[in-house]
Amino acid sequence: MAAKNVSLASLDQKLAMAKRYSHEGVVAGAKAAVAATIATAIPTLASVRMVPWARANLNPTAQALIVSTAAGMAYFIVADKTILATARRNSFKNGSVSGNIQA
Repeated sequence: MAAKNVSLASLDQKLAMAKRYSHEGVVAGAKAAVAATIATAIPTLASVRMVPWARANLNPTAQALIVSTAAGMAYFIVADKTILATARRNSFKNGSVSGNIQA
């Protein structure tokens, strides 16, 4: 019975850590998405006003697609890297690393 309680406590701890890593990833991803939105929207909107080709070919839907694609990519890339980096850093701290982790 004691082994079952230990394993449940261990699973609860792992679940809590996974939730914390995910939350850190979401926050970092959201910050990156905001930065990517600003960094993409300004040149996109400026080019539509100043470049004749962009004015003729980039309707509002295309402009929104450019900006939202950059924001979405930034979110998922940064969130994924943050979650993995946090998990890796804490696994080294806790000594629960197997010998075959690839960097």
